[in-house]
Amino acid sequence: MSDTHAASVPYVRDTMLPQHAPPPTAQGPVKWVRESLFSSIPYTILTLAALYVIYLILSGFLPWLLGGVWTTSNIRECREVLDGVQAGCFSVLTERWNQLLFGIAYPQDGYWRPTLAFVLLFVVVSPVLFSNLPRGLILFTVIYPFIAFWLIWGGSLLVPLSALLAVVVGYVVYSRIVKTSFAGGLFAGLIAGVVTWFVLGFITPSLSGVLALEPVASRNMGGFMLNMILGVICVSLSLPMGILLALGRQSSLPIIKLICVVFIEFIRGVPLITLLFVANVVLAYFLPPGTNFDLILRVIIMITMFASAYIAEVIRGGLAALPRGQYEAADSLGLDYAQAMRLIILPQALKISIPGIVNVAVGLFKDTTLVSIISMFDLVGMIRGPILASTDWNGVYWELWGFAALLFFVVCYGISQYSQWLERQLQTDHH
Repeated sequence: MSDTHAASVPYVRDTMLPQHAPPPTAQGPVKWVRESLFSSIPYTILTLAALYVIYLILSGFLPWLLGGVWTTSNIRECREVLDGVQAGCFSVLTERWNQLLFGIAYPQDGYWRPTLAFVLLFVVVSPVLFSNLPRGLILFTVIYPFIAFWLIWGGSLLVPLSALLAVVVGYVVYSRIVKTSFAGGLFAGLIAGVVTWFVLGFITPSLSGVLALEPVASRNMGGFMLNMILGVICVSLSLPMGILLALGRQSSLPIIKLICVVFIEFIRGVPLITLLFVANVVLAYFLPPGTNFDLILRVIIMITMFASAYIAEVIRGGLAALPRGQYEAADSLGLDYAQAMRLIILPQALKISIPGIVNVAVGLFKDTTLVSIISMFDLVGMIRGPILASTDWNGVYWELWGFAALLFFVVCYGISQYSQWLERQLQTDHH
């Protein structure tokens, strides 16, 4: 090949160049900062302004937090220790810790009982929240409500065991009859459970000393424990009740549909505080003289009714979002109404409704603080009443309300994060 011809042929490399690391500006934190915070002049100005605001907040908050006092017994001693320095008086938290968590009337030697019930709650909900755990643990989840009642309220263990036995009898009757008729099985199971509970009610009083803990009246419940009791129970009850209301509102039976529509629209049109006043005051006028209807039970009923109406609308939206083909597929498989809802329709509708259900649950948990309006000493009621009303801690506000906000934030944020994780686990579409 001549030199002229060789010069006219382009050079083609037949070996790979060695791989080099990307420049620092094209990867890692530097890339994120450059693209997210300083990608343009307006973004740069906003970033600098935000950093300045954060600096102003932290420059005042951190000295107040880190320089706080934790060991004094009242606000006067706290101010003497601070000697004019602007810092938090966190001694109120250490001094009134038990009252903030358990109220003022719960027996001090029984604090271990609601604490144990709270710890067991995380254990028994695990098989419900995480599907990879052994399904046999569901048995402990079913038993837990009865054990928790015994731990918190005390009395004989035979009382919750009687209720558990009534539930078991009702379920056995339901499982035998539901194969022929869903409605018949449901009503037969309810009747069998009520009859069993009524019969056992004549036996348990004579054995009140068997495996008994010190009884604690509902009026002695208080603190954050009361908020947790109301939140857990009401959320657990409002979800199945909301499902039934949503299905009832879409029912082809006019009477059932009318009842569900009237209930949902009435409850959604009435403020929760009004329902709580009804539970506290008005309801007593409709009860027979001498009837002792537990206040916490009345509040649970009203909050559950309130939340179930909103959950019903959320689930109805999930049902409406399903394509008609899903219902037709259930019919083509020869499934009856109960089987179609349990196996095909509701699982998909509930997956769609997760964000709305969690939103209602978070709002419901925060709304439990409204019971302080009807003289129940929950966490907010304890702060507004016995603690701030005392001369020892009158004037301490930021520390107490900040602590209350922190507790509610931790619970609500945990619920939110679990719902997002559950949505990712149930994701079935392809992107």
